[in-house]
Amino acid sequence: MNTCVKDYLNGIKNKKVAFVGMGVANMPCAKWLAEKGVEVWACDRRGRDYIGETDCSVLDSLGVHFSLGENYLDVLPEMDIVFRSHGILPFQNSWIGECISRGQTVTTEMEVFFKYCPCKIIAVTGSNGKTTTTTVISEMLKAQGKRVFLGGNIGKALMPELENICESDIAVVELSSFQLLTMGNMVKKPDIAVVTNIEKTHLDHHVNLDEYVDAKRNILIYQSADSKTVLNADCDYSIGGSVYHDMRFDVRGKLFEFSVKHPVENGAFMAENGDIFFSENGERVFVMNKRDIKIPGLHNVENYCTAICAVWGIVDTKNMAEVARKFGGVEHRIEFVREYRGVKYYNDSIATSPSRVISGLNAFDQKIIMICGGSDKGNDMSLMAPLILKKVKLLILNGNTREKIYDAVTSCGGFDESGLEIVKTDTMENALLIAKERAQSGDIVSLCPACPAFDQFKTFEYRGRKFKELVNGFGEE
Repeated sequence: MNTCVKDYLNGIKNKKVAFVGMGVANMPCAKWLAEKGVEVWACDRRGRDYIGETDCSVLDSLGVHFSLGENYLDVLPEMDIVFRSHGILPFQNSWIGECISRGQTVTTEMEVFFKYCPCKIIAVTGSNGKTTTTTVISEMLKAQGKRVFLGGNIGKALMPELENICESDIAVVELSSFQLLTMGNMVKKPDIAVVTNIEKTHLDHHVNLDEYVDAKRNILIYQSADSKTVLNADCDYSIGGSVYHDMRFDVRGKLFEFSVKHPVENGAFMAENGDIFFSENGERVFVMNKRDIKIPGLHNVENYCTAICAVWGIVDTKNMAEVARKFGGVEHRIEFVREYRGVKYYNDSIATSPSRVISGLNAFDQKIIMICGGSDKGNDMSLMAPLILKKVKLLILNGNTREKIYDAVTSCGGFDESGLEIVKTDTMENALLIAKERAQSGDIVSLCPACPAFDQFKTFEYRGRKFKELVNGFGEE
């Protein structure tokens, strides 16, 4: 454990620390601090059943105090440090401002990690492609023999790993807009910052689009002159409006770009024949062909171009290509589940926005049966409607957004001539039963929701795993 981390832990041993929201990040962090002798409170509006009795029992054994239920915030005035869950946003929760006005420290797991991490950090954000890109970067680094710590929004807390990380390691961190929102003036700037793309999304959780774009911008505006930034040459980074200029003008160090449409001066791009090159200082180096990439879809070619830019100078091209040939993809991202009676089933539960649906549909060379719908986060469903008419034979809608998606698709020009059939139901489970009954040998069925899962499930991961459980449970009647 490095000296800075030791000093941090010693400095909070006599303080009262509360974690508000006992999710995938705060739970392991609360355990870690309790193990180090810190007095910890676990605060959540939900009860032990929702948090999980196993986790609660571990916290009990470590002496963690619980404040659960309707009055779970009542203990906060007694605290010295408050860790908010990344999904608990300041403008929606007045208690955050109240804590700050009392002189208490309000922070997050990621803020502490960035402050005390001793090694190089590669940080990845964007509206789409974050998790696959982050994972591919990690796989390439491991293929090169590097010791990698992978975490963040990808589903693993990194703060508890601070005692294990050495200066020679590399941390690869996925960051959401929620995590970046309050990470201004980072003490440990990301050595390599990646913004895969920006689109209009999460408008149900941000004050407006400008706040969302500004949160993403935090990943790069505090970098230094010797850092690297990776941006998408095919993306409009000024989407926040005329007041917000293109992110390229925020770059402090070396800018690398990627494109699947045209060559770039510095960065990775795909040529017309599918060859992927890296270009720098007028020289081009062949890396791989898109056929070498095991996971399907043009969006995954983009993800590999992004990863190549991030690890260039650290990873050899042969190791990059080897990862492309072997890596089978990340769970819930056009994940092949099984073939049943000649029908192939795919889990694309991560497709929580229209643009992700578009990427998923373009990965298939035939018309498919698509299961769509979930909770509403304010997305414009009309964006995916034209491609649905072209690439879907049966659209099965469920969840809170089924009427919104139905209206967007049926009002799209060309709907009457498309031959698309639409069926509406209530739950994802019932939608899958309909797909199973209607599918014929040679068909493809894909869970491609276009929406978050919160109307029926805790997260998109829970939705995807339930889908896989149901599909794998099909019997050979």
